[in-house]
Amino acid sequence: MQLDQIAKLKNTDSDNFFLLAGPCAIEGEDMAMRIAEQVVRITSDLKIPYVFKGSFKKANRSRIDSFTGIGDVDALEILRKVSETFDVPTVTDIHEVSDAAMAAEYVDVLQIPAFLVRQTDLVVAAAKTGKVVNLKKGQFMSPEAMQHAVQKVKDSGSDKAWITDRGTMFGYQDMIVDFRGIPTMRQFAPTVLDVTHSLQQPNQSSGVTGGRPEMIETIARAGIVNQVDGLFIETHFDPANAKSDGANMLDLRHLEGLLTRLVAIRKTVQSF
Repeated sequence: MQLDQIAKLKNTDSDNFFLLAGPCAIEGEDMAMRIAEQVVRITSDLKIPYVFKGSFKKANRSRIDSFTGIGDVDALEILRKVSETFDVPTVTDIHEVSDAAMAAEYVDVLQIPAFLVRQTDLVVAAAKTGKVVNLKKGQFMSPEAMQHAVQKVKDSGSDKAWITDRGTMFGYQDMIVDFRGIPTMRQFAPTVLDVTHSLQQPNQSSGVTGGRPEMIETIARAGIVNQVDGLFIETHFDPANAKSDGANMLDLRHLEGLLTRLVAIRKTVQSF
């Protein structure tokens, strides 16, 4: 894992997996700071390199009345405050070319959503900011196809690319993770497993995405056994009342136990 891509990652175990975690969306300063404080404490204790995650806006909603954000600059300012307060890097997703330069002023990692990872202009704009670019694997794409997304980042003058697997569409309303893809994608770039989005159940008739959070530990354990470089976990202290993706987020009170067990599994795997 290229930890030097983010200079702020320190006092951690370079042989450990790294973690991208936080709420789906920035709902306000208090909630973001509360979540960050707890995750920072946990990851510091376990020596897990940590990147705080929060979307400054949600553009791919099923319904027009779904929550999209509190305002772009307001949310980005909160991400900056999290970074400065806890001395951790941050990641947010972008949806338009104009988002890249704006978000790059506030965060360390720009994430390309899975639905948009083939949008060349968006990937190039993110790469040209000089920030790390986290490329979500399209639900419709093979692991092998992600080498071309990585190459777009390289052709734009940057070697700072990660790949994140967030599952593959299985029928209309379910996702599956093909763990054969992890070693394939690790040939192209450091590879992350998005545990919580891999458990989404999209396209519900209600227009609100469902999920299977009870399977989070199962998927996370399998990712660690298959030697992913990092994990992506959306977490909230009140998932039932979260304004976005509550159905598949991890309740924050379960995070410490989960990560403790995953670190132990990682050490076992690394011993072979």
